Amino acid sequence: MNRKPATDGATPGRTSWRQAVASYQSPDLRRSLWQIVNTFVPYIVLWVLMVRSLEVSYWLTLALAVPAAGFLVRIFIFFHDCGHGSFFKSQRANDIFGIITGILVFTPYYSWRHAHALHHATAGDLDRRGVGDIWTMTVREYREAPLWKRFAYRVFRFPPFTFLIGPTVVFLILQRFPSGEKVPRERMSIWATDLALLGVAAAMSFAIGLEAYVLIQIPVMVIAGMVGVWMFYVQHQFEGTYWERHERWDFATAAMQGASFYKLPRILQWFSGNIGFHHIHHLSPKVPNYKLQACFDANPIFQQVKPITVWASVKSLRLHLWDEESRRLVGFGQLKAATVRA
Repeated sequence: MNRKPATDGATPGRTSWRQAVASYQSPDLRRSLWQIVNTFVPYIVLWVLMVRSLEVSYWLTLALAVPAAGFLVRIFIFFHDCGHGSFFKSQRANDIFGIITGILVFTPYYSWRHAHALHHATAGDLDRRGVGDIWTMTVREYREAPLWKRFAYRVFRFPPFTFLIGPTVVFLILQRFPSGEKVPRERMSIWATDLALLGVAAAMSFAIGLEAYVLIQIPVMVIAGMVGVWMFYVQHQFEGTYWERHERWDFATAAMQGASFYKLPRILQWFSGNIGFHHIHHLSPKVPNYKLQACFDANPIFQQVKPITVWASVKSLRLHLWDEESRRLVGFGQLKAATVRA
């Protein structure tokens, strides 16, 4: 069932939500450091085990790649928090750790930080799509698009491409090169990350051999990329999400209705760094990942958002286009029923 458009009762006022998040926006150094320990130590151990497992069976290596990918997703959350300046109090510390973790997740820090900031500033705005979001067309746009573009959009929205081929290409290839207009620091961030990755590959080749490095790194990256893109997809592409034209777009409504509360089992919530509380994160990116649960528990206004379960998130795969008439996402099979303004 769709959530209704924003009303005074459905979306908190600016004062109320600012008060709700205010006491959770300060990083706690001890908790940040503990997260680094409880994530990096097992990740390194798993890498050592995967190296040794190559002597036994590559199937064992692939089995170990699954939890290793989970820890890499968690490392990406730290990288993500650094980009928002919420992992450490010091911006310099955030930038340094963001650059380091960016190398581990094959993502240039400053370039990604800029694109992600635009995503937060424009999420749910139909007139400002295209940066840091999932390609979403309206019903009208799809109907009026040339055949090649409709075909490309269907391929993009085909799950094996969206969650397997697409993330692999983006993380391993596309993020290696500057695209569009970028300031010198963002462009330098890309080339510096590429150079660092070459250095890592050379060092690992010397230590364990190039073949062993590739056989371990690629499956870990592919699995982590699939999970990461799935999380990002579900957080904005779901039944009842919010899209609006710029003149009617509202920041708080876009956060509370256009970013999901993805209710996950505890173990998955831990690996994903509480990012399922995405409505809170979009209201205040300054809340560190380890304080999102507490912020949610203490504030009824956030608990009013209907959670999306794992099963409900799977059903979101059938939603592809935004119908401006009915104000909801529809599937390709519903095109005939969807109405469009003349």
